[in-house]
Amino acid sequence: MDAKTVKESRTIKAKLVLPSDTNNRGTIFGGNVMAYIDEVAAITAMRHSRCSVVTASIDSVDFITPANEGDSVCLEASIASVGRTSMEIFVKVISENLYTGERKLTTTAFTTFVALDENGNPHPVPALIPETEEEKRLIENAAERKRMREERRKHNSNFVKDLKIDKNI
Repeated sequence: MDAKTVKESRTIKAKLVLPSDTNNRGTIFGGNVMAYIDEVAAITAMRHSRCSVVTASIDSVDFITPANEGDSVCLEASIASVGRTSMEIFVKVISENLYTGERKLTTTAFTTFVALDENGNPHPVPALIPETEEEKRLIENAAERKRMREERRKHNSNFVKDLKIDKNI
């Protein structure tokens, strides 16, 4: 399996922020942004692996500035790192006032997807070839993000074990 560059699977999606996408403050619902992130990240993972994929985690979603009704939002997703069968995807969302041209970073997110074969089993993915400084920096910091993910999963697992869930409810 040949390694691939980040640009081979990069995915860009633009959306117009319509009134039905907004809350009572006239800014985009965070849940809509999260759905867009999951979709564009999944496409990126499928482009890289050329397999079916499932979302394993959405590690962080940071809402930095609001996108307003009438703005466009542009989502750019790229592979940040790969494991044997998993791919970490970095997504940045830029909003643009279409009348003034002002652009601002609205949201960033890290998601992880697992590639699956035709039987639903984890499938190996190609290695990654970074080319830009941003791509190299994302790969350099991948081990720390993975450590934090594993720590969070362990904490959450322990928390869930302590919950007293009645199976008869």
